[in-house]
Amino acid sequence: MLDALGVEPVEVRAPDQLAGIEAVFLPGGESTTIAKLLDSSGLHEPLRVRLSEGLAAFGTCAGLILLARGVDDEHGDSSPGRLAVLDCTVQRNAYGRQRESFEAAIAVDGLDGAFPGVFIRAPVVTRVGAEVEVLATHDDCPVLLRGGNIWAATFHPELSGDLRVHQRFLAEVA
Repeated sequence: MLDALGVEPVEVRAPDQLAGIEAVFLPGGESTTIAKLLDSSGLHEPLRVRLSEGLAAFGTCAGLILLARGVDDEHGDSSPGRLAVLDCTVQRNAYGRQRESFEAAIAVDGLDGAFPGVFIRAPVVTRVGAEVEVLATHDDCPVLLRGGNIWAATFHPELSGDLRVHQRFLAEVA
């Protein structure tokens, strides 16, 4: 997506690589594994600090789980978020297992026409803080959030083939 938008991505695997970047994308995947990698690489605390200081971020699915202040698992157990910089609470894997993955057309505030949302073992946002704006919903559940320079999606906009969400994020934070 970034290549298609003319942005040169930089891989960040160590704390010193955070210097000079304007935004970070936290991908989908398995949030527990990503959290362990943030810890083992020494990135967790430096990234949390940079985000707290205003570094722009876009979290997708597992990335949203990492950014959220509160996380409920599928068993109803609650825990604080790993980076805890976006005032919302999410429930992990709330749409079900891999076989319950689906696509849905969603209306995104500020975009003309429907956006193809790709939901893969997606979290559900169960609480949104007063300073967080809901940019899109699906079945009355928030699926795209913006809290200052931090954006997060329960779906995978990078799998849609549609550049508009990433383009808007970059236009607003860069």
